[in-house]
Order: sequence, then C-alpha cells, then structure tokens
Amino acid sequence: MKTGSLKAEVSSIFKNRMKLISIIAIIFIPILYSGIYLWAFWDPYGNLEKLPVAVVNEDSGAKMDGKKLELGKDLVDNLKESNDFDFTFIEKEKGYKNLENQKYYMLIEIPKDFSENATTLMEDNPKKLDLIYVSNPGYNFISGQIGNSAMEKIKESVSKEITKTYAESIFDNIGEMADGLKSASDGAKKLEEGTSKVQSGSKDVYNNLATLAEKSIAFNQGVSSANAGVKDLKDGAENLAEGLGKLQTGQSNLTDAASKLQAGDQSILNGISQTTEGINSVKNSIPALINGTSKLKEGSDTLSNGLTNWSEKSSELVDGAKQLNAGTKQLQETINSMLPLLEGVPEEKQKELAAALQSLVDGSASVAANTEGLSQAANQLASGGETLSTGLTNLNQGHEKLQSGVNQLADGSAKLQRGSQQQVAGQKQFIAGLNTYSDQFGNAVNGSTELVKGVESLQSGMDTLASGSSALSNGTNKLKEGSKELADGTNSLVDGSKELSSKLKDGADDAGSIHSDDKTYDMVASPVELSDKKITDVPNYGTGLAPYFISLGLFVGALMLSIVFSFDEPEVMPKSGFRWFLSKTAILMTVGILQALVVSFIMLVVLKVDVQSVPLFILFTIIISLVFFSIIQFLVTTLGNPGRFLVVILLIFQLTTSAGTFPLELIPDILQGVHALLPMSYSVAGLKAVISSGDFAFMWHNAWILAIYPAIFIIGTLIYFVAMFKRKYANGIQTAEQ
Repeated sequence: MKTGSLKAEVSSIFKNRMKLISIIAIIFIPILYSGIYLWAFWDPYGNLEKLPVAVVNEDSGAKMDGKKLELGKDLVDNLKESNDFDFTFIEKEKGYKNLENQKYYMLIEIPKDFSENATTLMEDNPKKLDLIYVSNPGYNFISGQIGNSAMEKIKESVSKEITKTYAESIFDNIGEMADGLKSASDGAKKLEEGTSKVQSGSKDVYNNLATLAEKSIAFNQGVSSANAGVKDLKDGAENLAEGLGKLQTGQSNLTDAASKLQAGDQSILNGISQTTEGINSVKNSIPALINGTSKLKEGSDTLSNGLTNWSEKSSELVDGAKQLNAGTKQLQETINSMLPLLEGVPEEKQKELAAALQSLVDGSASVAANTEGLSQAANQLASGGETLSTGLTNLNQGHEKLQSGVNQLADGSAKLQRGSQQQVAGQKQFIAGLNTYSDQFGNAVNGSTELVKGVESLQSGMDTLASGSSALSNGTNKLKEGSKELADGTNSLVDGSKELSSKLKDGADDAGSIHSDDKTYDMVASPVELSDKKITDVPNYGTGLAPYFISLGLFVGALMLSIVFSFDEPEVMPKSGFRWFLSKTAILMTVGILQALVVSFIMLVVLKVDVQSVPLFILFTIIISLVFFSIIQFLVTTLGNPGRFLVVILLIFQLTTSAGTFPLELIPDILQGVHALLPMSYSVAGLKAVISSGDFAFMWHNAWILAIYPAIFIIGTLIYFVAMFKRKYANGIQTAEQ
C-alpha cells in the first residue's frame, strides 16, 4: 500500500505517543527560556525594598557657624524613610560580620569624621566626605552593581544637603558683608571729610610757605649786603692797623705836627664819640637780633619736628592704604571664588557685584598711590625743615660771633675815645710828655689790632649767616614745592575717598539686595533638575530582555526537536527527493510556527507585554522561528551529530554578539565583526522595533535580511535530499516499477 511521505511522517508522530508528547513538549521549550525566565526577572528593580542592606553610623557630628551639624544622623533619617532597600541600622562590628556571613548584600558605613569634614570647605586643605560602601560581589555580583547605582543616589542626596548648608552660610555671610560694606562706606565718608580738611590745610601750608620763601629770599639778599659791608669794614680795620703802624714809625714827626694836631683833636674826639655811639647802638641792637634769630630757630625746630611727625604719620597712612588695597583685593578674590556657587543669583547681579568689587579695588589702589605721594612730599617737607633749622642755627651762631666782634669793637672804640680825650686833655703836655703819649699810642695800636680781629670774627659770622640764609632760602623753596605736591596729592586723595565712599555704598546696596530663603538654598544645592525623556518606553527589565530571550528560546526549541524527531530518516520510502524534503520540512515548519504562536500567546496574554503591533509581533516571531528551523535542519540533516555541535557553537556566538543584553560596542572588536553574519542579531533588532520603538520600517528591514537565511539553507537542504534520494532510493524505485 503506497502512502505519501508527509502523511506517513504525520501518522508516525500520532501513532508514537512518546514522540507526540516529546514534540508537544518541545513546542513549549521556548517558553522555558523566554517565558519563565522573563516572568522570574520581569521587574527585579521593583523589589529592591526586599534586598537586605546594613547601615553603620559612626558620625560624631560637628559645629558650623555655631550650629550643630549631624549629617550622619540626617542621612540615617532619610534612609529610614526610603524604600530603596531593606535597610538595617546596626553596630559596625556586627554589621561587617553579618556581611561576611552573607546576611547582607552590602554595607554602608558613615565614618566618625563625616560631619567634621563637611566644615572644612573654606580651609586651606578641605577634606572630602568619605562615605564607605562595602559590597560582597562573591555573594551576588548583580546586587553589587545595583548597590553602586544606589550609592550614587545617596551620594547625590548627601551632596545636596551639604551644598544647601553651605549655601545658607554663604548667603548669611553676604548679608554680613553688606553690613560691613555699609560700615566701610560710612568710614570712607568720614575719610572723605578728613581729607577735605587736609586739602584745606595743605593749601594754607602752601600759601604760608610761599610767603616764607619770598621773605627768606629778601632776608638772604639783606644778609649778603651786610656781609659785603662787613668785608669793607674788615678792609678799613686792616688799613687802620696798617696806618697806626706807620703812625708809630712816624712818631718822631708827631712832635712837629703836634701843634697842628691840637686844632684837629677836638674834631677827632667828636668823630670818635659819634663812632662810639654808633657802635654802642649796633651793640645794643645785636641782642635783639640774636633773640629774634633764636625765636626763629625755635619756630623752625618746631616746624621741623611737626613735619617729621607728619612724615611718620604719612608713612603709617601709606601702610594703612596699602593694607586697605590688599584687603579689598582679598575680598574681591574671596567673593569671586564664591560666585560659581551663587548659581541662584542672577548673572546680572553677579556682574554688578564683580564690577563694584573691581571699583573698590581700583579706588583703594588710587588711595594707596596718592597716600604714597603724600608721604614722599611729607618727607621732602621734613628734610627742608631740618635744613631750615640747621641754617638758623648757623645764623644764630654768626649773630653771636657778630656780637662778640661788636663788643670788641665797642671796647676798642671806648679806649680810642678815652685816648682821644686824654689826648685833648693832655695836648698841652703832649710835647713835654711825649714818652707818656707813646705808651698811650701803643694802646691805640693794640686796640686797632683787636678791632681787626673783631672785624674778622664779624666777617666769619656774616659768612656763616650768609650760608645759613642761603640754606634757609633753598629749604623754604623746597618746602614750597613739597607743599604744592602735598596739595595735589590731597586733591587726588579727596577724589579717591569720594569714589571709595560711593563704590562702597553701591557694593553695600547690591549685596543688601540679595535675599535668600529655603527655595534659594535648594536652588543652589540642586540647580539642575534632570528631565528624563525617552524616545521609546521600555517599562521594565522583562520587556527590555524579551527580544533576546524570545530569539534564544526559539533557537533552542528548534535544536531540541532534532533530538526527538529525525530530520532525514523517512517513515516510508520517498517517491522523490523533493517529496522527501517536503515531508520533513513541512513537519519542522509546522512545529516552528506552533512554537512561535505559543511564545506570542504567553508574551501577550500571560506576561502582558505591551507591543506596538500585535499582528506584526506574531508575524515576526513566526519568521524568526522558521529561519532558525531552516538553519538547524540543514546542519543536522547534512552533518548529523557534528551538525548539532555546530548549532551549539553557532548559538554561543549569537548569544555574545546579538546585542541583546549589553551594547555591541562593549564586546571585543573581533566579535563585533561576527555580529552582522548571524541571524539572531537581526531577530533581536527586529523584535526591539516591533515591541518598543514602533519603527516598523526597521522591523521589515531586518525581516528581509532574515529571509536570506532560509532562502539559502532551504535550497541547500533540498539539494541534499535530492542527492541522497538518487544515491539511496533511485535504483530501488526503478526496479519496483519494472
């Protein structure tokens, strides 16, 4: 009885109960891989509250700006309210012991100095907060990876709290800074008023010094004239001494001329009396002159001391101005370093604050430069004052020498007067007492010698007076020039102090306009809000891995069928190679379609996978199953058990290169090259499109690529069956027909 090959194949399946059960079981093989696995791990991240995690809090707390800071306690309180894990708060020793005993998957330790380190931000060497996370990958590797993600969230939460605390402190300091700037502005206003007074005083000093310079020039000219007269007086005294010498040598002739001299003696006596009166008048005037120069010297000393003190104070003012400039620069640097943290403050306000600070720095630099010029002018004034004092000292000494010379001149004049009187009184006895007259004449000669010495002393004093007068004139001119520089410097100082006061007021107003509250602190602590937008939505872990495990299940199901159903042995002798191929292929494709339908039912009805198109999902699943069956049929039919081994090798390569779990770029380059050759790469990509993205054009693109595989392998299988038929059965069929 002749029976068709396909009918015989189907009949053998239903007659053999074990074979039928095995094939039915194999139809559900893909569910064991895809359905059960995906069901078990459909949404593991949704059950993290069941994962035991130990928390150890060793934080001892700290103080910041007078407030108690307990970041460890705050973190524990937040974790207690969190449902991220099954947190257990435990002592350190017990926690680590239970972690090693695999009671916990991970442990979070908050160190003792956790809060203390948070207070070191503004110190030279700030310390980071060390939150210790200990996992046990040997117990479960995936839990460690989950823990890493959770720790990042905890780290972000702690960082937000710390930043919020710092932000609150910074805004408080800005308020204090505003008060400080206002006080500085008030102080600058007072400085402006003081510098205005200095400006007025410096103008008076300049005017008075100008007058002093003019008078000192006139005084110097008078001293020069007096000095010239003293020189003439010296020449006359020297001539007098020389004449007296000649008179003494001509004493012998005196007797002869005595009679003639008597008539002129009275005139000489009168002239000497007048000379004596003039010398006495000069003598009486010199103490007043000395007293005047002494007082002038005392005034000069007082002026010099005042100028010296002024110079010292101006040096202190220079140091203060430099310190003010350095302080403003430091303030600018400090606030500029804080500006990146002030993200809640509008950028315009930040720029205004930065500009105000720069103006403050420029103003303080101008004050420093001007006060330094003021100090230099004061030093010049002090130097001129010392020179003036020295010149007056020399002038006073010259006056004293002048007094001494005039005293000597007065003494000599008095002696000359007495001699002349004696000459007049004894003129009658002159001839008789010539020897006595000779002695008196000797006294006159001595007096003239003393007169010459006195005049020489007078000239020396006048030279000293002239030198001191010149120094006085030069000193007063320098004082005049220095006072002008002082006036110019005080003008700049007034302008700078006005600008300083204005800028400090502006800075105080800007800083005072910054207001903060809890919303501001939250903004600074967490300025960026992540908006999670997705091009496509994959709701859970199971949906994401469904393309990978559906492909895996269908491939394994096709491989398992080769164990319970012969891919090449016919149930009856085939009539042709094509019918032989058709009978086997029809069974395989039917089982493949049934597998695809079962998988689709479980995914859509039982696991309720939300696909973009149910018909296309079912169709693409059937295409995948038929592709895998065509490949496995060819390898097992043509090679037998070695073919099954090649199928297993092919499965391994597909599992690693299909990009069903990790991105393709993360696997070795050599495996990335294999990716494009294997069918599971396109089955996974197409299922992702039809399940998640809805890119049906991409799905069809992958479907057409998958169609290439059965076109090749089905033709190969057909060729094999035709060839085997000719080899095994062609002669037997011909013999039977004959």
